[in-house]
Amino acid sequence: MTAPSTLPVSTSILPLEFYRVSFEAGGKRLIKDLSCIFAAGPSTIILGPNGAGKSLLLRLCHGLLKPSAGQIIWHGAEGRDPSAHQAMVFQRPVMLRRSVAANVDYALALRGVPRRQRRDMVAESLTETGLSRLARHPARVLSFGEQQRLALARAWALMPQVLFLDEPTANLDPAATHTVERVITAIHAAGTQVIMTTHDLGQARRLADEILFLHRGRLLEKGPADAFFAGPRNDLARAFLRGELLWRRPRDDTSDQAEKTENG
Repeated sequence: MTAPSTLPVSTSILPLEFYRVSFEAGGKRLIKDLSCIFAAGPSTIILGPNGAGKSLLLRLCHGLLKPSAGQIIWHGAEGRDPSAHQAMVFQRPVMLRRSVAANVDYALALRGVPRRQRRDMVAESLTETGLSRLARHPARVLSFGEQQRLALARAWALMPQVLFLDEPTANLDPAATHTVERVITAIHAAGTQVIMTTHDLGQARRLADEILFLHRGRLLEKGPADAFFAGPRNDLARAFLRGELLWRRPRDDTSDQAEKTENG
């Protein structure tokens, strides 16, 4: 394989390139020699069975984990700190012991936004996510679906160039899932690059422009969502779409460790 690509720079920190990236924990390789490029534009969804390494990949993208081998390159950063231009929402977001509005305000304060600007930014993000009426409510008494929308509002207020979402609608009912999906679509339409994981194939069909398919820490397929759902090139990806990999138990210690690490 050739060296990392020489890609054009822009005002965006993207493209993000993984060049032969591996990640090890407990003596096991959980991400294996992965190379790919996340370009500006398409909404990307990462699919794969339990233990595939989906959440690990997001954490590597976001900088929460460092690769054991290989390179992760933000080609558009041009000396800027990529962490200042991205955000991540987890499957179980942490709610601070303060009001809904104060949760968003705190995120802005940490990013160094002046107090005089924060009020309007908080109000706008709560309006966009349908949480204005709950602005003064304690965040920890919200329903799980409302807490996920608050986590999205908190991230969106930062105006990130890239937003990583790890199973953002897991365990939500259909109505709450639909509401969260509308917020995600609006965030992407506003110009933020969305890269997310999901187990919901229907959701992937609705939201994805591009699909990455992982299996046991390896990237087996990457391409347009329409082409993937019409007929994946990889036989394991075809089995996954048929439901044959979704609940299959890992067969080796590497996959066991990957599942434990991915799920927390």
